[in-house]
Amino acid sequence: MEFHPPILTAQFFRLLPIRLPDRILGIILVAATSAIAGFSESNESIESLSLTQLEDRKDSINLELSNLARYSLRSGIGPIGFRTAPKESPEAREFIQIDLERASAIDTVILVPAIWRDTQVGFQADGFPSSFRIVAGSGKEDSGKTIASVNNATTTRLAPYVVRCSNVTASWVRLEVERLSPRAFDGKYILQLSEILIFSDEENLALEKQLKTSSESTSNTRAWGQRHLVDGSLPYLMDSAHGSQSVSFVSTDIDESASIMIDLESPYIIDRINLHAVDQSDTVPQSFAGDFGFPVHLKVEGANQPRFDDAKLLLEFRRGSIYDVSQIVSKRLEPVPSRYIRITAIEPYKFEFIADSGEKFMRSRIGFAEIELYSNGENVALNKAVVSSIGPDHTVRSLEALTDGRNLYGNILPLQEWMLQLSRRHDLERELPLVDSELDRRYERQKANLQLFGWVIAGLIVCTVILFILDRFLRQRAVFRTKERIAADLHDELGANLHAIALLGDLAQAAKDTPEKAGKHLERIRALIQRTSESAKYVTNMLDTPGMYEDLIGEMRRSARRITTDLEHDLVIENEEKISQIKHRKRIDLFLFYNECLVNTIRHSGATKVETRLVAGNRDIILIVNDNGKGLPMNGSVSVPPSLKRRARLVGGKVSAANRLKGGACITLQMKF
Repeated sequence: MEFHPPILTAQFFRLLPIRLPDRILGIILVAATSAIAGFSESNESIESLSLTQLEDRKDSINLELSNLARYSLRSGIGPIGFRTAPKESPEAREFIQIDLERASAIDTVILVPAIWRDTQVGFQADGFPSSFRIVAGSGKEDSGKTIASVNNATTTRLAPYVVRCSNVTASWVRLEVERLSPRAFDGKYILQLSEILIFSDEENLALEKQLKTSSESTSNTRAWGQRHLVDGSLPYLMDSAHGSQSVSFVSTDIDESASIMIDLESPYIIDRINLHAVDQSDTVPQSFAGDFGFPVHLKVEGANQPRFDDAKLLLEFRRGSIYDVSQIVSKRLEPVPSRYIRITAIEPYKFEFIADSGEKFMRSRIGFAEIELYSNGENVALNKAVVSSIGPDHTVRSLEALTDGRNLYGNILPLQEWMLQLSRRHDLERELPLVDSELDRRYERQKANLQLFGWVIAGLIVCTVILFILDRFLRQRAVFRTKERIAADLHDELGANLHAIALLGDLAQAAKDTPEKAGKHLERIRALIQRTSESAKYVTNMLDTPGMYEDLIGEMRRSARRITTDLEHDLVIENEEKISQIKHRKRIDLFLFYNECLVNTIRHSGATKVETRLVAGNRDIILIVNDNGKGLPMNGSVSVPPSLKRRARLVGGKVSAANRLKGGACITLQMKF
C-alpha cells in the first residue's frame, strides 16, 4: 500500500484567520484524517464527479500544491546513497536491515529514491524497487512480521515513498525487495536508495544506526555506500511554501579556531543537532562544491555555566571528504543536560582566494544557514540568542540567521513533515492531469451539447412557425367547415321541413271541402312550422338543441311520414339497440343525410314507393335508400347528387349511387360506427 498523508482542503485554508507556523501546520497536516487525505483512494472515481465537483477539485489541488514544499534538487558534489550490484533478472532478491538498537514504537517508514537526470523527461527515481515488503521485529530470534507490502510501485517517482504504520514496536526494520527495476544507465536490474527514514513521532530512529545488506555496494566512488542510507543526507533542498528568505551566516576571516555559542535559556537534554550548510550561489554551475563554510573538524560542547567551566563534549566530527557533508548534516549528541551549546571550528573551512592583483592566498571561514538543536523532537534553539567573537562578512548576514528557523527558500520544516509534503505533492501532481483531462472531456461534451441544443432551439423555432401556420390553416378550415355545415344544415333540415309544409299545404287545399281532414293537415303544418322555427334557432350548432335526435329511429319514422305523405314507405332497422350508441353529432348528420335522400326522391324521382334499411354493425353503419322512380341521370356512370356528397363528407362516410334494374335509384351510405 502507498500512504497518502492528510490534506487541508481549500475551504479550510480560506477559513484560516492567520498564517500558522509551519511546525503547527505540519502537526495539523499529519493529524488530519486519512478520509480527507486519500482522495485518490476513495471509492468515488473522477468520472463519477459532476462538472462543478471537478472544478472544485482542481481548485483544491492547486491551492494545496501552493501550500506544499516544492521539489528543489541539490547540485554540486555530495553523498548519493546506496546501490547493489546489478542483476540480470528483476526477480533477484535484495534486502536492507537497520538495527534500531532498542525496541521502539514506529509510526512511519520513508524510502527516499536515488535521483537520476533522464535525458528525455528530466529528473526521475532510478533503481527504485517495484515490489517490496517492510518487515519489523524485536530481537535476533524474532523473524518479524510484515507491516507493509507494496506491489507495482511507481518506480520513476521523484518524491519520497511513505508507509504509515500503527501499533508497531520493533528493534529492527528490514526492507525485502521482491522485484527490482532497471536502472537508466544500462538497463540492468538494481536496487538504489538515497535514504531510509524510520520515524517514531518526530524522531528519525534510523539516523546513524548500524545496518546490513544482502550485497555490498560495488561503486568505486565514496558517494555510494551503506552508511549513506542512514546519514541523514537527502537529494533535496528544503524549499517550503511559506516564510521569507533568510541569508546564511558566513563569518569574516578567522584564525585556526572559532566558536559560536547558543543560550537555550534553560537546560535541555539535546539528542540531535542539524547543521544546515550555507546555501550555494544561484548561478549554474555554482561556484563551490557545496561545503562552503562548513568546518573540516568541529566539536559541540554543552554546559550549564556561561563560561563553560563545566563543559561536556557532546560531539566531535571530522569530515574525511566532501561526501561527509550534505545540505543538512544531522548528528546524534551525547544526552547531557545543557543550557549553553558551543560549536567550535577546530579546523575551519579554507578556500583559495584570488585578489584583484592576481595574488593567490588561503582564507578561512565558518558558516551555517541554520543550527537546530533537538530535544524530544523539538528544536529548542529556535529564536534563541547566538553569541560569537566573530562577525559576519557582509551586512546582509547576521548571527540571528543561525536560529531564525528560515533558510534561503523560507521556513525550515520538521524532517518528517518535509518528506510527507513532498510525497503528497507527488500524489496531487499525478492526480491533477487526470482531473484536467476529465474537465477537458466534459467541456468538449458540454460544447457539443450546446451546439446540439442550439440546433434543437432552431428546430423548435421552425416547428413553432410551422405550427403557427398550420394552426391558422386549421382555424380557417374550421371556419369554412362550420360555414359549410351551417349551409348544409339549413338546406337539409329547413329545406326538408319547408318541402313538407308545401306538401301538407297542397293536401289541405285539396281537402278544403272536408274541414275535418283539412284541419288535421293544418295542425301538422303548425307543428312542422314550430319545429322549423326551433331548427332555425339552433342550426348554427345543432348539438346544443335540447333533446334533438336523441331518438334517432323515431325521428326518422316521423320525418318519413311528413316528407313521403303520398308515397308508400317502408323503414327497416337492424340492431336497434346499437343505434343509441351512435355519437350525437353522427346521429344528426345521419338523420340529415336521410332527410336529403327523401327530399331528392320526392322532388326528382317521380317514385311511388320508398324503401329504407338501416344496419348497425360492430364497426360500421350502413344506410340504404331505394325508390321505384325514374332513376338518377347518367353521364357515362351514375353520379351522386352534390347535396348528398356534401352531407356524406360531413358525416365522415362514403356514399355511392346506382340505378336499379327494375327502375328507380339506390343510395348507399357507409360510415364508421
